[in-house]
Amino acid sequence: MEKKIISTAAIFGMTAIILGAFGAHALKKVLTIEQLNTFETGVKYQMYHALMLLFVGTSSLFSEKAKRGILFLTVFGVLFFSGSIYVLATDDLTNIDAKAIGIVTPIGGLLLIIAWFWLFIDCIKKK
Repeated sequence: MEKKIISTAAIFGMTAIILGAFGAHALKKVLTIEQLNTFETGVKYQMYHALMLLFVGTSSLFSEKAKRGILFLTVFGVLFFSGSIYVLATDDLTNIDAKAIGIVTPIGGLLLIIAWFWLFIDCIKKK
């Protein structure tokens, strides 16, 4: 399980850096400041959760059940939250109807909150 969590953390971290650089250089020329800030929010949250997964994957504080659940919630939370933010921020370029996926963002946020809550609960249950 640890290998899967750390691998996922590495992929999330790597793609966050790539997307951040893409936003800072390529998208800077075609997006408004507000759209760039929105895009950057998605990148930040993706990186925060890459680091959280790195911590979970290398820690012995958490049960295997908690690690599996936190990984699942975090992966889908990042995909829904950050992924929908990337689409929303660039919808002028892609011609994707971003309003249709707007509901995905808060669902992703809720999944991330639940992952952090599970992390907290599992930690305080540890003797």
